[in-house]
Amino acid sequence: MDTDAPDLSRLSDALREGSATEHRAAEASPFVGQLLAGRATRSQYAGYLRRLRVVYATLEAAVLAHREHPAVAAVYDEDLVRTAALDQDLAHWGPGVDDVPVSSGARAYRDRIEAASATPELLVAHHYTRYLGDLSGGRMLAHALRASRDGDETGLAFYDFPEVPKPVPYKRDYRDRLDALALTASQRSALVDEVRCAFRLNRGLLDEVGALA
Repeated sequence: MDTDAPDLSRLSDALREGSATEHRAAEASPFVGQLLAGRATRSQYAGYLRRLRVVYATLEAAVLAHREHPAVAAVYDEDLVRTAALDQDLAHWGPGVDDVPVSSGARAYRDRIEAASATPELLVAHHYTRYLGDLSGGRMLAHALRASRDGDETGLAFYDFPEVPKPVPYKRDYRDRLDALALTASQRSALVDEVRCAFRLNRGLLDEVGALA
């Protein structure tokens, strides 16, 4: 028996396995490769941050508004909030979100999160996709960005989670909270579909940035 095989009765495993194709596609974005190789331009990175600012502002407002919903309450954590950090970084990289129209990719992502708010447990899919990604692959991006700038930390506040000094146990606890959610089969299936959608929207956003001059 393979003890490492995913247990799809656990929601965390179902979300990971059910969205694996879309997750890999997002990670394979050429822009991610540029970031990891230290080849992204300043204008591209600023464009990336502007788009993230739209996404996180929408997500964090929705999660805050529905924080009493049982599913949202299970993952809600003020220590994860990224909006202020993105504002701080944009002040360095510029221009800010108020100086440039919202892109089509960011708009599509924003609209999907707003639609998910009508069924609050679906916000968990977007919360899971963004923040566990930040605490996983985001740390690799941060390392690559620091290395490409000779260790300069300026403008990288987005990747800094001072209240989460040990991401591995935090992510384990987060997944345990997901697994404890009392959801119907149809709700679980809808969450998996929403995670797939979130990864596709993220890939669209990354492709948009990769096309910037």
